[in-house]
Amino acid sequence: MRRVWRSLSIARKLFPFVVAFLRDRRRFVLVGRPATRAVEHHARRAERLTQTLGRLGPTFIKLAQLLSARADIFPEPYLSSIGTLQDQVTPDPADEIVRVIERELGSPVGELFESFDREPIAAASLGQVHGAVVDGERVVVKVLRPEVEELVAVDLEISFRILYWLNILFPNHHVQALTNTVREFSVQVLKEMDFREEAENMHRFHRFFDGLPDVRAPVVFDRFTRQRVLVMERVSGTKVDRLEDQFRTGVLDFDQTMERLTGLYLRMMMVDGFLHADPHPGNVLVQDNGTIVILDWGMVLEVPRWTRETILSLALAVEREDLDAMISGMYRLGMISPDVSRGEIRAAATEIMRIMARAQSSNRDRVQEIVQEIFDTFYTWPLMLPQELVYFFRASLLLEGIGIRYERNFDGLGVLRRVIRNYRRDIIQTTRREPAAVAKDLLGELTHVMRAVREVVDRADREELRVGLHPRDIQAGERFLHLQARRLLLSIFASATALISAVIFIAVRNLWLLGAGLLASLAMFVVVLFIPTHLLENPLRHARGIRPQGRR
Repeated sequence: MRRVWRSLSIARKLFPFVVAFLRDRRRFVLVGRPATRAVEHHARRAERLTQTLGRLGPTFIKLAQLLSARADIFPEPYLSSIGTLQDQVTPDPADEIVRVIERELGSPVGELFESFDREPIAAASLGQVHGAVVDGERVVVKVLRPEVEELVAVDLEISFRILYWLNILFPNHHVQALTNTVREFSVQVLKEMDFREEAENMHRFHRFFDGLPDVRAPVVFDRFTRQRVLVMERVSGTKVDRLEDQFRTGVLDFDQTMERLTGLYLRMMMVDGFLHADPHPGNVLVQDNGTIVILDWGMVLEVPRWTRETILSLALAVEREDLDAMISGMYRLGMISPDVSRGEIRAAATEIMRIMARAQSSNRDRVQEIVQEIFDTFYTWPLMLPQELVYFFRASLLLEGIGIRYERNFDGLGVLRRVIRNYRRDIIQTTRREPAAVAKDLLGELTHVMRAVREVVDRADREELRVGLHPRDIQAGERFLHLQARRLLLSIFASATALISAVIFIAVRNLWLLGAGLLASLAMFVVVLFIPTHLLENPLRHARGIRPQGRR
């Protein structure tokens, strides 16, 4: 019965938004032109959606945090609005938290800790944090909320049922990307609800950054680590968005701090392949000696070596303006569905290359502007953001937002370029494949090419070789022919109108009638000369967020 009531509650609250988004594409859901909406209308709807997701509980709060960077699913202002959804909820009573601790550790709280604060330090959607003292050292005790696992399981089951029908009724790349996000979330949230995984993540971070005094994570007390309980040292520091006093008094150097933060996330992404996937100001502390402390390791992302290699090759393809290599890299990363042809996506890839080329040659653009233009491209075209880039973009936006908070003219792209130069050798070394693997891939590609060439020759010998045209090319040809036909007809009408006007003038000698006829003829000739050539282009080319080449 609980499952039924929960399903009805979720459907009742989310159904109006589903219908509203569908009507944005088709006024009558299945047919019709897109409904016209003012910017203020979308802003109000985004605020209502954020409030609704917050009221639906922990599953949807955590999911909203992932969706806040999925520009291939939601446009602005929805991304910014749901990104403000804080992971703060009403704390559970201390007695219930104590019962979880005692059940997991097998002893009364009074025997486990020298002291235990019943008032929580923080209450998030999945866990709750209390202060305590162990062996004379101040620690924090992170406890999984009672019954949260059952609630998340029910919510995910309901969400997949809803997505099943959405994929059947409205198949498009937005629904597909949403389904992939929920599927990834269902795997990630199970790990996040097992605090043994978080403890292991912190141990791995310590191994990667062992010997670096300016970066650290809390030390875990392994004897207390259980599935629902995690005890860590209590680390002091200032949240990264509250460093005004330290920068003003000279305790911390602004440029050095920002380069250190940027270098940390770039190294995790491209060198170690082990990325902290919950970057927000509450999880990043800076101590007075400049040491960066990363908290909350429940969400991490493994970035395989082949993914890092593909990202690097994609970046190099953009740098040398190799469009075909860029599209191939996008296919390998899963940014393009295999069902989408290279021809269909070529214009989108060109747009992304233009954005990145401008970013490389200009210091006037902010990271936020560049990322937003890329997000607009992903929303407009059938592209999907791979989760590795989603989290890296989130970290990039966080870092630039912090920089702008303290310095209005903060050059985030300049900082990123300097950090990339510093880590260039490490990135190339960790993403470089062994010569034997490269040779094996080249041999495989050569074999595939030879087989394809042989098949083409054999078909030509058997007179079975056919050349097909892509539907998009056929449509472009039809549009071109229709345009020329309109021009020809208008030219004939213009000439006929001028001739008829002249004949009538000879008969009736009416200058007004002659002037009107010649003016109508001239108007038709002007239309013939200036019929917009953009009618020949892809109708989605200048959709939301996509600007013509060279325009700002």
